[in-house]
Amino acid sequence: MAKELKDQEALKKDVIARMKRIEGQLRGIQRMIEEGKECEDILVQMRAARSALRAANAQIMRRYLARCNEEAQKSGDPKAQYEKLLKVVSDFIDG
Repeated sequence: MAKELKDQEALKKDVIARMKRIEGQLRGIQRMIEEGKECEDILVQMRAARSALRAANAQIMRRYLARCNEEAQKSGDPKAQYEKLLKVVSDFIDG
């Protein structure tokens, strides 16, 4: 249990750090637009921000999948947990 809590804290810190970097990237993109920078340069930065957000999404989804599996084993109702998992993943994919 202590290791799980430690892992969860590490994940939380990692995701928060990623979000802060993404926030900085987005501010930089806003500044580029305000300054009239080249569209190509702006698009490169937008792609980098999107990639960083995708990586943060993967971290969160990985943790969710692990927790969902644990809960399914503990709950005695794996079908309900599976349905919950499908909904979350489907909603995530649908955007």
